[in-house]
Amino acid sequence: MSSVSNAPAASAALWSRRLILAALPLALAACSQSRALPTASPMPYAAAPVTVTPVLTPAPSFGSGLSDEGRYGAVGADEPYPIKAVNLQRIDPKFLKQTVPNTTGEPAGTIVIDPRERHLYLVQDDGTAIRYGVGVGRQGFAWNGEAYIRRKLEWPDWHPPAEMVARDPHARPYANGMPGGPGNPLGARSMALWQGDKDTLFRIHGTIEPYSIGKAVSSGCIRMLNQDVIDLYSRVPLGTRVVVRA
Repeated sequence: MSSVSNAPAASAALWSRRLILAALPLALAACSQSRALPTASPMPYAAAPVTVTPVLTPAPSFGSGLSDEGRYGAVGADEPYPIKAVNLQRIDPKFLKQTVPNTTGEPAGTIVIDPRERHLYLVQDDGTAIRYGVGVGRQGFAWNGEAYIRRKLEWPDWHPPAEMVARDPHARPYANGMPGGPGNPLGARSMALWQGDKDTLFRIHGTIEPYSIGKAVSSGCIRMLNQDVIDLYSRVPLGTRVVVRA
């Protein structure tokens, strides 16, 4: 009897939490506040590009490899949290991972992000590039320039900047951070972009809004499908040079 009477309240609380979580990715001011790194020798700015060996064997060619259904299926066995399969009917095929000719003009091992095209390229050493679809910063929040990957995190915590906590009541419960997990707006992986010894506060990260890929909706960060950000994360080392075009 008591379980029946509590059902509406429980349902309302669940929907309230879902609405808050849905609003968070659109409210991100950059992606996280700067946090102290472990003591270590600082990495040089724009570290020398690393030649990337494709993970797939044999090296991917145009149209080969896993099917889209296989690549974007549910993930669970090797992850601490389950990742749902992507409904490919809701994603423009041009934003799905594929191997394309390298037209970026950048050397192997470089990540190139084209916000206008909504694509991220990982340049290979065989004249090709692995291309992924991304979501980018909306007007007024775009960022461009050169940086390098200083920090990589799996299932990262989200730490909203102090100014966001002050102005956004939805962010205040997470002033001390939101633990990584399936409801965290940074998704399954995060790669922090630095310039010299300065954290730009911008990230390449996953998303809990897969259907925002190909759109300009974020506060400057580069978001990817969780399946794609896991793939990219496995391919690039710390120090990887990143070029974000204007």
